Amino acid sequence: MTNLRRLLPSFRGLVAFEAAGRLGSFTRAGQELAMTQSAVSYAIKGLEEEIGQPLFERGHREVSLTIAGERLHAEVSRSLGQLADGISAVRTRPSDDVVTLSVSTAFATLWIAPRLQMMRTDLPDVELRLHTADRDLDLVAEDIPLGIRGGRPRNWPNYACDAFEVEELVAVASPAYLEKHGRPDHPRDLLHHHLAHLDEPYRYAATWKDWLRSAGVSGTNHVRGTRANEYVAVLQMALDGDAVALGWRHLVEEFIRNGRLCKVTDHTFRTGNRYYVVHPKNKQLAQNCQMVRDWILNQDNAVEDAVLAAPGKKPRKLNTVRGSAAES
Repeated sequence: MTNLRRLLPSFRGLVAFEAAGRLGSFTRAGQELAMTQSAVSYAIKGLEEEIGQPLFERGHREVSLTIAGERLHAEVSRSLGQLADGISAVRTRPSDDVVTLSVSTAFATLWIAPRLQMMRTDLPDVELRLHTADRDLDLVAEDIPLGIRGGRPRNWPNYACDAFEVEELVAVASPAYLEKHGRPDHPRDLLHHHLAHLDEPYRYAATWKDWLRSAGVSGTNHVRGTRANEYVAVLQMALDGDAVALGWRHLVEEFIRNGRLCKVTDHTFRTGNRYYVVHPKNKQLAQNCQMVRDWILNQDNAVEDAVLAAPGKKPRKLNTVRGSAAES
């Protein structure tokens, strides 16, 4: 078998060469590759030494390919493109029975994770792959079949949207916090408590100011507390007894049910938004993706059955969703 390692030059040099040839600049290539200009120059010089002839004509601010460089650049660009396509295909479609779901870290940790065993029981032939990201990904560009989005369908005109949760927020704290600091009699009393704040960097998220104003509380410009840019960290402050946190109902209801968190007041802030399972309109859902979508949409029923069913009673079967939600 041919020893490709001996025949092929440095991969780092090939990548630097492709970028510099395409951009006509070592500096711009370095910016694209997160390398210094000198590092790009050094990598290309090494490539030229391995090949045995110059690949660029160096100018003051720009570079241009030599005849040999143009020939090699065409081959390198084509080969690297094919390699990238092959890796992408393997990465985004690890196997036919795997369903990739794009979600936030909070949704993956607080909603999906506690239900994984139930999903494995209900969908034994489907393997779920969670794709968490700080931003809401472009499902079409990333070739991801399903995602969870919060907001309104008009924000995603290219997605089919099926609603499964209403966005409702309550104030929550641990029993230890309430024992130490007392339970507020009115939402306005929270102005004198330590509050955990979410500084969401990419998605819209309701704030304590929004919640307090919805309860008719004024003077909310200076609320005390500790801030974090991840909701899991915010909720951990409440669980540890350090602060009162805003609780998105669908993410905290299990903690309230098992007593680890308590609703601090009776006020609930309904934003008018909902949460949806979304998928690209221009691509038909595979059967295993439909099964995961339908399973998520039926979780309200599943939780209700788990609470109300007598011991030994079988839960109701999953319903099949036959359409997408109308504009909210």
